[in-house]
Amino acid sequence: MVTARPRLSLLIALVLTALAVFAGSGVADRLASGGWEDPGAQSTYATQALEREFPASQPNLLLLVDAGPAVGPAGVDDPAVAAEADRLTARLAAEPGVTGVGSYWRTGLPTLKSKDGRQALIAARIQGDDKTAIKVLDRIEPEYRGNHGPVSVSLGGPAAVQREITTTIQEDLLRAELIALPVTLVLLVLVFGSAIAALLPLGVGIVAILGTNAVLRGLTEFTEVSVFALNLTTALGLGLAIDYALFIVRRYREELAAGREPVAAVGATLRTAGRTVLFSALTVAVALSAMLLFPMYFLRSFAYAGIAVVLIAAAAALTLLPAALVLLGDRVNSLDLRRLWRRRGAATGDAAEGRGWSRSAALVMRRAPLFAVATTAGLLLLGLPFLGVKFGTVDDRQLPDTAASHLVQQQIRDGFPGSPGDGLVVFAEGTASAAQYQDYRARLDALPGTLRVEGPVTSGSSGSSAYFTVVGEGEAVGGRTQDLVGEVRGVDAPFDTAVTGQAAVLVDAQDAIAEELPWALALIAVATLLLVFLLTGSVLIPLQAVLLNALSLTAMFGAVVWVFQEGHLSGLLSFTATGDIETTLPVLMFCIAFGLSMDYGVFLISRIKEEYDRTGDHEGAVRTGLARTGGLITAAAVILAVVMVAIGTSRVTNTKMLGLGIALAVLMDAMVVRSLLVPAVMKLTGRATWWAPGPLRRLHDRFGLSEGEPAEAPAPVEEPEKVLAGAGAGR
Repeated sequence: MVTARPRLSLLIALVLTALAVFAGSGVADRLASGGWEDPGAQSTYATQALEREFPASQPNLLLLVDAGPAVGPAGVDDPAVAAEADRLTARLAAEPGVTGVGSYWRTGLPTLKSKDGRQALIAARIQGDDKTAIKVLDRIEPEYRGNHGPVSVSLGGPAAVQREITTTIQEDLLRAELIALPVTLVLLVLVFGSAIAALLPLGVGIVAILGTNAVLRGLTEFTEVSVFALNLTTALGLGLAIDYALFIVRRYREELAAGREPVAAVGATLRTAGRTVLFSALTVAVALSAMLLFPMYFLRSFAYAGIAVVLIAAAAALTLLPAALVLLGDRVNSLDLRRLWRRRGAATGDAAEGRGWSRSAALVMRRAPLFAVATTAGLLLLGLPFLGVKFGTVDDRQLPDTAASHLVQQQIRDGFPGSPGDGLVVFAEGTASAAQYQDYRARLDALPGTLRVEGPVTSGSSGSSAYFTVVGEGEAVGGRTQDLVGEVRGVDAPFDTAVTGQAAVLVDAQDAIAEELPWALALIAVATLLLVFLLTGSVLIPLQAVLLNALSLTAMFGAVVWVFQEGHLSGLLSFTATGDIETTLPVLMFCIAFGLSMDYGVFLISRIKEEYDRTGDHEGAVRTGLARTGGLITAAAVILAVVMVAIGTSRVTNTKMLGLGIALAVLMDAMVVRSLLVPAVMKLTGRATWWAPGPLRRLHDRFGLSEGEPAEAPAPVEEPEKVLAGAGAGR
């Protein structure tokens, strides 16, 4: 279709891209900054009930009131300070969308006054979801921030933190794109030599990004989408589109060099590299779709963005790119910068590179047991720090030290004996007497690890509810406080109770992930096994693919804990170590990194399979497959790593962790697993690598696809016992 009418195909693609630009405009303004909690959890129910019945119990806006230097030793208790603070409190209570306003001067709570007596808090609740809270905060902040008579006011709290995270991510994403695009173009020119060929993958990437933005904009009409998903859109949009275009353009140039005409070369390219791109896109999409099983919209948002960008990138690479190649013909090699080297008598870059990878594969296979054991042991060793992982929640420390809301929260953390929202809050629902409330409070107070219990605060809007605040001995989301969540939930009461608070939200999120994780892993494993079997017709290769891909991620997980949890390199990378990792991040990073590893694995295995089908020589197929794809896989990995590192320059710690972690995983997979471990393992398994029982082999013959059309198929490997027994001679 596209080769018959290439100009029409490009025109349609141009129109669709223009529509995507229009449809996706303003997508960032419609994205939310939360999504880490389980919407069906007890803590979520309690939070929503408390916001409805007792908004003052769940403040998300804090005004830090600082007594100025002219105020005497009385500090915040000075009459002039108290009068101004009371005026600000009354004014805030009258703001539309703001409720549950309270302050130190009205309640006298010691937790709302700093230890030195120079600062105190006004707490309030902005109603609505994250996006609504941000709009209200944008409206009221200029009226309150700054100097007011004898005091100065700064704004903090979860609403201010989430707004600043959203704004920072949008700014950082623009900077990352400005870094990644020119650097990527330079690397593509170095890979292809030809400036014309280098522009094609970049064009596919831009189409994928714009199309995915339009998809996300449409999804915001029906569901919440996290602002963090924009980072994945840029990273995978450029990375995967470049991967797919690299392999298609490289194969097209090979076909041209073999003497084919442009249309025939495109046809041969799509029958070979095109099929591989299709399988690769499906495997990546399956890995990302596993995140749809989790209830948190933070994870689901990455699935929306990832699946969309993968499918659009593959569609553009399989339609838009072939049309462009037909029109370019031999001109795809125009502006070939490598002619300078060729004129001096040097071998072509592709040929020299291929010989280098072939020699490398031969060396690895000669010492296969050594390379297999040493590489596996090294990867497992790098992953050891992950055994000490601790999980936490997102807070202001995601932001840089200079962020306004981070500074406010840090002053509250360091200077106050407590802070609104730090403890557990128990929502009590149902009619009860004062004696029953006091008896329940006594039971809570008797729990080990409880410092104090405040409440009950009764007479909610329904007239039959109350809440208690339980302050524990440990940190707000520390291990002891997490244990306290279960203990509080286990206390008998003559009324219905639901527990929330930071630690309760974390416990519920961990439970939700633990419940769905086995199903997600099973989905990824089964789908990957099936897709790789359909590609290769082998039983062993799909098992190798799953195990080696998982092994390639160990370095990433170990580095995440060593760097971001324990704080090593925090000064160099400019982030604040919190001593834990946000609960959903490992799941997200696993799904993305596993999918990308499969992307490279499919490209390598498919080329090895093509050579094996053509020649029947197992070791020769491994050498040739690595020679034909090793340099390209490495180049694609380096380019994707550059994009991820650009994302990793973000000032938000989670985004920094995601970008740098995925970059490390991609490089380890391409440079260690694909270059060393795969050829070593395939040497050890010998021709048994290609074995499948008769029924499965017939199933593959009927439904499977493979790269290339072999002139003469090798003899089937039907008896694994004989093959394995003679593997030594065969190798």
